[in-house]
Amino acid sequence: MNAARTASAKSAAAGKTDAQAEFEAQIEALKEELAAVKAQLAGSGERSAKAARKAAASGRDHLREQGEAALDDLRASARDIETQLVDNVRRKPVTSLAIAAGVGFLFALIARR
Repeated sequence: MNAARTASAKSAAAGKTDAQAEFEAQIEALKEELAAVKAQLAGSGERSAKAARKAAASGRDHLREQGEAALDDLRASARDIETQLVDNVRRKPVTSLAIAAGVGFLFALIARR
């Protein structure tokens, strides 16, 4: 009877060992899968970061171009206004002098307060 118990204990121990070995193999397989997923996510993150940097640079360049175009338009408008003002002063110098004196008088009144 002792022999039967010993044989059954050995087979139970062998069963546990096999189950433990299978369990450890599954754990190792899961670790490998987890490492693969981690590597895949890291690659995806790098690609996303590169795409974000590229989009930001493109947007920055586009905004710079729009700003430069707006500044050029503003300069052209200022030149046109200056030209019109000079033409009006040359055509009507007395009226221009009276307007300038009136504006100066108003500034003097405001500055006094």
